Amino acid sequence: MGIALQTSPFFQTIEYLAIFFCGMSGGLTAIRKKLDLLTILITAWLTALGGGILRDLLLGAVPPAGISDRGFVFTAFASGCVVAVIHPEVNKLKWTMLTIDALSIGLFAVNGASKALMYNTSGLTAVFLGTFTAIGGGTIRDILLNDVPQIIRDRHWYIVPSVIGCVLTVVVWRMEQYGAISFHAEFSLDVVIVLLVVALRLASVKFDIELPGAVKRKKAVLLSTLIRREVRHRASLHDEHPTSIVQEVDSTANDDDGSAMQLLRTPSSASASSSPADVHLQENMADIKSDAGHNNQ
Repeated sequence: MGIALQTSPFFQTIEYLAIFFCGMSGGLTAIRKKLDLLTILITAWLTALGGGILRDLLLGAVPPAGISDRGFVFTAFASGCVVAVIHPEVNKLKWTMLTIDALSIGLFAVNGASKALMYNTSGLTAVFLGTFTAIGGGTIRDILLNDVPQIIRDRHWYIVPSVIGCVLTVVVWRMEQYGAISFHAEFSLDVVIVLLVVALRLASVKFDIELPGAVKRKKAVLLSTLIRREVRHRASLHDEHPTSIVQEVDSTANDDDGSAMQLLRTPSSASASSSPADVHLQENMADIKSDAGHNNQ
């Protein structure tokens, strides 16, 4: 079973464009660090095809397309040569390059997840491999040039659109596999997925949408601290509601056994550890009982 994007001449052309402009982005990074031409070409090649090479190695598809497909390799090296000449103009095309980069992410994500599914992987594996295809080249570039990878330093949505695109690709694949949609419908949905990835990426940059960080807290709350607070809370409740003793003594003292009727303390005060107030009340209770006995006599 094939994938609509991979069999479409239109999207194959777009894929080559994505490789070209992604390579330009990598070469431009090397130029900004004032590196030599060979390093620029290698950086452009790894940025454009590094994610796909990683995907193919994990799938066991050797040799990877990044070193075996002449069209891909020549396109990547050509992008490095071009950006080495026109880098002043490219530097001024911020939003153009950002849009092309977002388009590359969307295409590589869908393409990577699709190829993984063609190798009968699970949906989860396809999502991971599609994401690696989309962001792997840029990550390899940053590590090679001793930079913090963009997926870490860029707090805008970079990896999130890729993951969303891969998940939707898996869903569309399953729908087409089970006959829920036609081949042409799959193609249309793949186009929508790519456009959605591009829109999410550009919107996050345009409106400064960032992923949240860690919860801002200064003090640590340990388990022992929580236990001590609970103990103090229970002690304060005990002080606010002291032990009550209700006594009822028969005024006639004419019972058969001559005993006094009494209601002792509540269960909460019947514990082994009595407070001084409880002891005092018990002594008073004993005196009352003794007086009742003398009266009966």
